[in-house]
Amino acid sequence: MSKARIRLESQNCADLDAVCNQIRDIAVRAGVELKGPVPLPTKKLRISTRKTPCGDGSDTYEKWEMRIHKRLIEITADDRIMREVMRIRIPDSVHVEMTLG
Repeated sequence: MSKARIRLESQNCADLDAVCNQIRDIAVRAGVELKGPVPLPTKKLRISTRKTPCGDGSDTYEKWEMRIHKRLIEITADDRIMREVMRIRIPDSVHVEMTLG
């Protein structure tokens, strides 16, 4: 049995949780050991810009924020289970990184 560490990142929390639930369902059906999904700290990218392009007027700012949610899942499984996990349909908004060890 090998150990796989799956790291998921997305701006959309609902898509991220849907993929995590699919992986969890596969692990529960197969009866393999599963740790996670562990929520990792959310990365917040902030930008503040001035509203007026020319610089005249009052100092008013717009604040923009993008959040990147992260999850970590560890599975102890064989090749058959890992192939089933790799066949999951993953939305474009979710980035997956898998390491085997």
